[in-house]
Amino acid sequence: MTPSSSLAHDGRARLAVLALLAVTAVWGSTFFLIRDLVEHVPSADFLAVRFGIAAVLMFVLFHRQTLALTRRELTLGAGLGVLYAVAQLLQTTGLETTPASVSGFLTGTYIVLTPVLGALLLRDHIPRAAWLAALIATIGIAVLSLQGLAMGFGAALTLGSAAIYALHILALGRWSTAPTALGLSTIQAAVIAVICLVAALPDGVALPASSGQWTSLIYMAVVAGAGALIAQTWAQAHLTATRAAIVMAMEPVFAATFAVLFGNEGLTWRLLFGGGLVLGAMYLVELRGSTHQDDVSALEDPPAEILHHDV
Repeated sequence: MTPSSSLAHDGRARLAVLALLAVTAVWGSTFFLIRDLVEHVPSADFLAVRFGIAAVLMFVLFHRQTLALTRRELTLGAGLGVLYAVAQLLQTTGLETTPASVSGFLTGTYIVLTPVLGALLLRDHIPRAAWLAALIATIGIAVLSLQGLAMGFGAALTLGSAAIYALHILALGRWSTAPTALGLSTIQAAVIAVICLVAALPDGVALPASSGQWTSLIYMAVVAGAGALIAQTWAQAHLTATRAAIVMAMEPVFAATFAVLFGNEGLTWRLLFGGGLVLGAMYLVELRGSTHQDDVSALEDPPAEILHHDV
């Protein structure tokens, strides 16, 4: 890698980290909105409407990029959408019988599951600093959210969703590229909407009942749905999956911060200490990423054939 290309790579990587941080901030801002909305609209119905709106908006804006995808890229986008939809449905179903704090911790285990599955499935080389950062981030999330753990059926579903989120992050990190990011994001949103609609149909699709609920849903569809999918898909074309997962560990930190600022929740030692651990983990992996050039992304490391995603 020449000095100029190295500088360009570093610049794209830093921009990708900032984009992922923006995504996690947006996701974190939705927690107290979703809490009120799902009391009136079932989870599958909410997800179907949310991603349906996102898919239509994204296709209107990015139909050329979507129609330009090859058959292989369309298959990849559909597979990514299936992973994300199943993870969302498992997580929301598990949340019905699992305390929110425990659910948040179990979902956050994708931070460790991502490098583990990457090493097992894709034969990724995971540096020691990344393993250490993943462990520190997981401890931080546990401090933020965990107040007791009993592995019931709902908790098992939530842990399963974390494993699928990890697979989604791995797939984006390995196969997403900057030129296909917009098209892949659109296909993902459409597939998520269809799967959630199928899950919602048996009882009929319920819609928000007030203007405030519709405002929340539109925000989650446009900003936290379409915008977040686009940003994550593009960002992971420039970052390894492990590095992306650790940056995304900031989501519960942002969620707790928004809860304090706008949700009338108090500032606790858990937020300060747990959030500090997550920030420290992100700093550790970013410091390593800025000083080592073997932290390659999908642009430098073409798709491995071990999973045979070459259809």
